[in-house]
Amino acid sequence: MTEEFGDIRSLKALRAAEAECTRCPLYKFATQVVPGEGPAHARIMMVGEQPGDKEDLAGKPFVGPAGRMLDQAIVEAGIDRKLVFVTNAVKRFKFEQRGKRRLHKRPNAYEIDRCHLWLDFEKKLVKPQLVVALGATAVRSIAGKPIPINKIRGKFLPLETGGRFTATIHPSYLLRIRDEADKRKQYRMFVQDLVACREALKKAA
Repeated sequence: MTEEFGDIRSLKALRAAEAECTRCPLYKFATQVVPGEGPAHARIMMVGEQPGDKEDLAGKPFVGPAGRMLDQAIVEAGIDRKLVFVTNAVKRFKFEQRGKRRLHKRPNAYEIDRCHLWLDFEKKLVKPQLVVALGATAVRSIAGKPIPINKIRGKFLPLETGGRFTATIHPSYLLRIRDEADKRKQYRMFVQDLVACREALKKAA
């Protein structure tokens, strides 16, 4: 796929290559790379923005508060969590140090584009029928350009590499909502988006 990394043929080889990546400066500051995780041939791939503090320390995606929210929504939508491959558009944690705390910083266009290679490899190896972009960063990485989430939310668009993709919010957005009624409403909409994904996969089966 690229001369720089040769022909990567397994997720294990991909993880090893990602760990050696110096394509953007984030490798200098993050604890470790956080590769995607899930079945080698999952039908559905969910793509977030980047690892958070908990993910950076554990080396595993979606193990923090947003990950627990995602797990809950996946189950409520009737999707078997064990059959989902979860990953991020950017594989290392970008943060700003504030005292002892490491505060999340959004990846910039350069970092997203430099990390796009690894998401391409994941899609090539896993061959998911449906890729779900969780948030704007994931949309940019998958589509190759910024697209407002509301323009494609609820739609299933073809991918050049095969399969389809759709978009919804990132679960971390729900964690930031202070008003409980609004949070419940947005969460229900999020679950409905995942239900639509489940139904789309049923039709494709």
